[in-house]
Order: sequence, then C-alpha cells, then structure tokens
Amino acid sequence: MEAEDEPVSFSSEVDSVKNASIHVCANGLERSETNDHKSGIWPRPLARMWTLMLLVVTCMLHWARMAMPVCAVTMAEQFGWSKTESGLVLGSFFWGYCFTQVLGGHASDKWVLSRYVCDLGRVTGSEKIEPIGGERVLVLSTSSWATVTAITPFLADIGLPPLFTMMLARFLMGVLQGVHYPSLTSICAQRVAEGERGFLMSTLGCGCYLGMLMVGGVGSVMLEWYGWESVFYGPGLLSALWVFCVWKCLLRGPVISLESLWSTAVSASQTKSLKDCWLHLFKQPCVWAMIFAHLCYSSTYFTLMSWLPTFFKDTYPEAKGWVFNVVPWFVAMPSSL
Repeated sequence: MEAEDEPVSFSSEVDSVKNASIHVCANGLERSETNDHKSGIWPRPLARMWTLMLLVVTCMLHWARMAMPVCAVTMAEQFGWSKTESGLVLGSFFWGYCFTQVLGGHASDKWVLSRYVCDLGRVTGSEKIEPIGGERVLVLSTSSWATVTAITPFLADIGLPPLFTMMLARFLMGVLQGVHYPSLTSICAQRVAEGERGFLMSTLGCGCYLGMLMVGGVGSVMLEWYGWESVFYGPGLLSALWVFCVWKCLLRGPVISLESLWSTAVSASQTKSLKDCWLHLFKQPCVWAMIFAHLCYSSTYFTLMSWLPTFFKDTYPEAKGWVFNVVPWFVAMPSSL
C-alpha cells in the first residue's frame, strides 16, 4: 500500500532520453556537415552562386570565340585576305583547341599534397590532400584567354604580317580555351550534388548560346559603330573582371603552386588501377559511339559557328549583321534547356 501511495516520476528518465536523442542528433548532424565539407560538395547557396558565375564565364568564352568569325569579313577587306587566308585564321583556333582537352581534365582532377592556409578567414597550418579543382584551372585559363582576346587588335599593328599574328592569336585562344569544358565537367563531378548535375550542365549549355546571342547582337552593333577592335575589347575586359570577382570572393582553400601541377599523391597501385580502368573503358562500344557522335556534332557545330556570319554577309550584303548573327542561336537556345 505504501508503494501505491508513492508517486512515480518519469521526468528524469524522459529528460535523459530526450537529451540523449538531442545529443545523438546533434552529433549526427555535425558528422554529416563534416562529411559534406570533406567531400567537397558545395552547399546550395554557394552552388547557386557558382552556377551563375559559370554561366557568365561560359557566355564570355563564346563571345570571345565568336569575335573573329563575326569580324572576319571586315578584317578580310581591311587586310586583303582571300577566303583561303580567312579560313586559315579561323581554323587556327581548332588546331590549338584539340591539344589541351585531356590536359585540362587531368589538371582539374589532380590531387596534390598542399598546405591549407585559409578557411573562411581563419589561417591554419595543417597539410592535407586537396584537389587542384576545376575552378582554379578555369580561373587560370580564363585570365589567359581574356588577355589574348584583349590584345588581339594590338597584334595586328606590331609590324608583322596580320595574317601571321591573327593565326597565332587564334591558335593561343584555342589552346587556352580547350581546358574550359573539361574543367566544368570536373567541377560538376567534384562540387555538385548528383541530383543537380544535369541542371548545372544544361544551364551552362544555355550559356553557350547566350554568348552567341551577345556577340551576334551587341558585337555586331559594336562592329558597325566602333570598328572590329571593339568586339575583342568587350569580352577581354569583362572576362578579366569575372576573374577578379571569383578570385576575391569565391576561391578559398589550398594555394596551388605551378610545381604542384607536376606532383602527385597517387600511389603506384592506384596508378595501375587507373590504367586498367581506362583500358576497360576504351573496350566498350558505347564509349566509341559517344566519341563518334561528339565528333559529328563538333564538326558540324564549329563549321557553322566559323562560317555562318561570312555566308550571310556574302549572300545578303544589305542585311543587318545583328539579325543573321542572332536568329540561328536564338532558336537553338531553348533546346539546350
């Protein structure tokens, strides 16, 4: 009877269970956030900011790439180029473009042992394995081709034959822009959650045609009003501004030196497994099917990109450049989404 009269209290037991569950949840959340940080996946706000910045730089890339085709007729008249010589200038880009595709992807995926010097403003002295990252390769290449684009008009007046200097400028442009899309692919694989990668790549594909629209519309007006030199100054200066903003506001983490591009933290056994993986991939028919499909697409796309402005200018000389340089890419833009 005395036991029945004593009140039974479960508050302490409930509190202990509640506190334990909170403690477990907090620890689990902390571990989850730590794992996300270690995995390199961008949080959603940062991913949105990077998506916007990558869209802008892809737009600038294609503006710079299309500047020469848009100005080809005007430059040919000024320098007395034939169609063959104009083709040499336009085609020089692709000789450089094919050399750095694999190198850009390799450098973007490369892991190095580096000193981690900055983490959200806090200086640390720890050493860790970090990826060089596609974003750093992208910033380096963008600053380089932006410089080449901006100085292209000056190269025409340095005393050498303009045909030679323009071919050289286009070749260097191709070399430096060849790492762009491999870097984007590496960024997508390393920094973006799996369920959002398709949206990122389709958005950047839209940036390709957006750049075509800008150079076709704004670039054609600049060509008519201020001369062909202004079409090169525009993307060069805007891309340099993009590099400055990304370098100051978005890039953090390990400082990568040029020497680290040649060093590696991959063991001999891992190197052998990577070689076996590549050999296995090249034995797959679907891989060769994708290579052949991309070859067909690229040959058609780059031919149209290089010669479409010249074709319309020769066929319809009275038409405005901003019309025939905008309409084809405006129609293609929705399909990329």
